[in-house]
Amino acid sequence: MTIKYTEDHEWLKIDGDIATVGITVHAQDALGDVVFVDLPEVGALFAQKETAGVVESVKAAADVYMPVGGEVTEVNETLRADPSLANTDPLGAGWFFKVKLSDASQLDALMDETSYSAFSANA
Repeated sequence: MTIKYTEDHEWLKIDGDIATVGITVHAQDALGDVVFVDLPEVGALFAQKETAGVVESVKAAADVYMPVGGEVTEVNETLRADPSLANTDPLGAGWFFKVKLSDASQLDALMDETSYSAFSANA
């Protein structure tokens, strides 16, 4: 399973043509305690970099961007019920949604873990 990262602090775990998307540890650290998430509808189509959701914390609200174009195939209803999972397990149980990739070549422009670590250290 490949993991990629965006400059907007989303992560993607790619498994075939499905990517699971969430926010990074850096993002949840910057936001503070997450109190609400607005997730996209299953079946919704998004272009890369379109706003797909919102995450709200006690400090701020931030858009969650679609890291790759595609169709939402699943949303994390557990996260909707317990938004704190974005803080306690952002790379696991705190995932936001799954998307079927429309153009896998878009993954090439995203960062690997080493590149993202360097990028986020300066963010």
